[in-house]
Amino acid sequence: MSAQSPYLFKTTALNLALVSSPFEVQTNWRVITGAPSCGKSTLINLLADRDHQTVPECARTYMEGELAKGRTIGEIHAEGTALQRAILNLQLEVESRLPAQAPIFLDGALPGSLAWFRLFGLNPNDIIPLCFHHRYASVFILDPLPLYNDGLRFEDKALSGFLDLWLERDYCDLGYNAVRVPVMPPEDRLAFVLERLAG
Repeated sequence: MSAQSPYLFKTTALNLALVSSPFEVQTNWRVITGAPSCGKSTLINLLADRDHQTVPECARTYMEGELAKGRTIGEIHAEGTALQRAILNLQLEVESRLPAQAPIFLDGALPGSLAWFRLFGLNPNDIIPLCFHHRYASVFILDPLPLYNDGLRFEDKALSGFLDLWLERDYCDLGYNAVRVPVMPPEDRLAFVLERLAG
């Protein structure tokens, strides 16, 4: 990013009273998450190739939609907090339409917004209640890979480390036993995930 980076790296903890809320619906959805450029989309595509039902990343879907309107990636990223709220709203909309008992793999899920809210100086506790609409069956956090610019994102090592840390903390604070997926070839990551679901 430029010297005018919107990232604030807030470290607001989750409110313990809020994270004890009951979940409304138990799902059979499996979350694939991690910091930017960790290989989520590659893994999701491999799952789709093997006829698993998948949902693409809402952040990417939103930004590609905005680019199709003629906006630039710089204009989209300059929105900062508005961008994060737009992605959150799209995630809510997408998850509200999914059948709860279908075994679906999601490229990211709603609790991922907690870390991104901190990054832009927003209070993650403002959206905690939304995280209890659905309980996910499994959460897999992919260890980071070397960063690259795919034209949609502007990330660096500090940002990646921040998001990696808070994604794991948040899912654990919400009561999930998040499974770390180590760095290895994509096919091995696929086998790693599927073996743990079968077990």
